[in-house]
Amino acid sequence: MEHSDLVAEMVHIERLTTQERLHLARHRRLQQLKVWRQREKEWMRHQTRHTSNKRHIYFSDSVMLLEAAARNDIDEVRRLLKKGVNPDSTNEDGLTALHQCCIDDNEEMMKLLIEFGANVNAEDSEKWTPLHAAATCGHLHLVKNLIAKGANLLAVNADGNMPYDICEDEKTLDCIEGEMARRGVTQELIDETRASIEVQMLRDLQNIASIGGGDLEYKDHQGATPLHIAAANGYLRVVEFLLDQHVSTDVEDNDKWQPVHAAACWGHLEVLELLVQNGADLNAKNKHDETPADICEDPEIRERIVELKTEQESKRLREAQGRRVRRSQSINTRTQSVRRTSIRDKVLTTKKDAQEEARLRLQAQQTYVSGSTTNVPQSENDANVRENTSSETDSSAPPTAVRKAPEGKDNESFLHEDVDKESGIFQIMLNTHWLWLSRILW
Repeated sequence: MEHSDLVAEMVHIERLTTQERLHLARHRRLQQLKVWRQREKEWMRHQTRHTSNKRHIYFSDSVMLLEAAARNDIDEVRRLLKKGVNPDSTNEDGLTALHQCCIDDNEEMMKLLIEFGANVNAEDSEKWTPLHAAATCGHLHLVKNLIAKGANLLAVNADGNMPYDICEDEKTLDCIEGEMARRGVTQELIDETRASIEVQMLRDLQNIASIGGGDLEYKDHQGATPLHIAAANGYLRVVEFLLDQHVSTDVEDNDKWQPVHAAACWGHLEVLELLVQNGADLNAKNKHDETPADICEDPEIRERIVELKTEQESKRLREAQGRRVRRSQSINTRTQSVRRTSIRDKVLTTKKDAQEEARLRLQAQQTYVSGSTTNVPQSENDANVRENTSSETDSSAPPTAVRKAPEGKDNESFLHEDVDKESGIFQIMLNTHWLWLSRILW
């Protein structure tokens, strides 16, 4: 079928149940094989004789074994196996002939391959075993044969699933679970087995980190880093460890996928939230201009991604506003008064302050004099009066200096400052105020 036809058919396929999809897939596979055989016959019929010096195309025996198993050619498979071809030969996806016959429901081919030593626990590139393939297709008789030959009931694929996790056929599921119960498989053992790969990966990365200069961001042939792999598999502890080691969250593989793309694609929400908390960009696009929300198939997780994206954009906006340069204002009251007060206001303010200080000084002196007069006997007061009178009439005493107001000042403004002129403290205070005012006016 053409690609456009397959895309148009997706709407109908999405409505089918799992068993109906499997039945449709097997039917399509048979059609493909039928068309392939017909084309091969036509090619053989129209083939002309070639000269002896003509170069021919040859395929390796392993490729021929996989091809013969795919088209259910028992005789050809037996011939190649007797010739010594490895029964565990794989294609580029790691698929063996035993995987293929479990998908195609070919019991006779399976028995033949096992007879010649095929590995019943062989794993493809997604870590699927033949038992995974037979269980998900609901082939009960193949499942029984594989279990009898030692298939691992607790094999975990790349999605973290065991054969019984992906089996929807009730009879087949009862067979697998019954065998697990007979072998004494407990839930604790199942949980430990599921976590074994994650634990092993965590240990390996910890060993790399303990070695000076160990690279925790090394890439495989597809450009994927350990963070990509951990995010795709939902290995939360591994992701936490790598982020604690400050690995980059925006690293890209060959298809420009970032770890947040992998977490969204395979529906690992906790990993995705952890990546976002550590700076992963939900607006990042792969080579097809797809964001994590675009490639997420789970509607609930996609909705959560939209919420996280909104929160992320709001946070960036607040940070941008916080970094914006603002005009600062001085908290120095003197600076504010100099900047905002006119010269006339400054003069009036200084005059008022000087008058207030003079009034308080006079009041304090009068209080002190009245208190002293009350406590001194009358005879002493009389003596003091006579001494003061004599001192005032003494012609040798210097004349009292009369303080004048500074230039621009009215002498009448200091009438209320008639206090002890012989006191040097008050004079210093007044001089200080006028010096300060002269600096401002200058």
